[in-house]
Amino acid sequence: MPRPPVQSRVREPMTRPGARAEGITDWDLRHRDVVRLSRDTYLPRADVADVRTRLPAVLLTAPPGAVVSHHSAAALWRIEIPLQQADQPVHLTVPVGSRARNRRDRRLHRTPMPPEDVERRWGMPVTAPARTWRDLGAVLEAPALLAVTDQLLDCLCRPEDLQRALARIPTGRGALRCRRALTITDPRAGSPMESVLRWLLHDAGLPRPTLQHRVSDDRGRQIGFGDIAWPDRKVLVEFDGDVHRDRRVFVADLRRQNRLVLEGWTVLRFSSADVLGRPGEAVAAVRRALGL
Repeated sequence: MPRPPVQSRVREPMTRPGARAEGITDWDLRHRDVVRLSRDTYLPRADVADVRTRLPAVLLTAPPGAVVSHHSAAALWRIEIPLQQADQPVHLTVPVGSRARNRRDRRLHRTPMPPEDVERRWGMPVTAPARTWRDLGAVLEAPALLAVTDQLLDCLCRPEDLQRALARIPTGRGALRCRRALTITDPRAGSPMESVLRWLLHDAGLPRPTLQHRVSDDRGRQIGFGDIAWPDRKVLVEFDGDVHRDRRVFVADLRRQNRLVLEGWTVLRFSSADVLGRPGEAVAAVRRALGL
């Protein structure tokens, strides 16, 4: 009878010295269910996929004063960043004079970090939501930054919070992108990719739309909501994410679209293949529907 597999003794993030202090040997650290993040940091393989479970391991050997920031802070605040690779190193902001270096498991940023810009989440130091937004403004492209801005205003920040964050760092990389995002942000955005589509339409000079527009028939009965709409021209644009592939959702979409068309609305539907692969064609279709 085959022997049962030996269970890993590594149940939480640890360094090699910490492992030895608990009687865990180098042989134990080479177990198939253990991942070596860096020269001296290990954690269970099951915890590698999610940045929120990798963070405690990376912080074990982080330099003094390190704060979770940028993409990693967004993950802690449950803000989704579109158009980004999922497998990112942990982003940390460290004091300007720190001599620590980047490693395969971490990306370091050096910038002043006043105490009011730091909070604690799940026991870890992390940039406050508004500071996270200002930091991301320096590294994200405009469409992704708008998606972040929309989400922050939906649940974590007020417009004045973001304005103060920008006022504290009014110049430098990303300042202009942050200002542009503030001019068109809307917390009613239904998804990050919907925000990306909205940025494309804005950048092309199209009129500002209404989001989540309630559409009624000639008797005042509600027949649906539109992601992006121009009610005065009866044009409605929908972004269809993965959830719309579900059969029940797909059938409901078709029935709603038929009702809208019968009420005189022009309905355009786009997917990520359109927004990312053929943005010019998507913009041209909306422009034509608007009669511009």
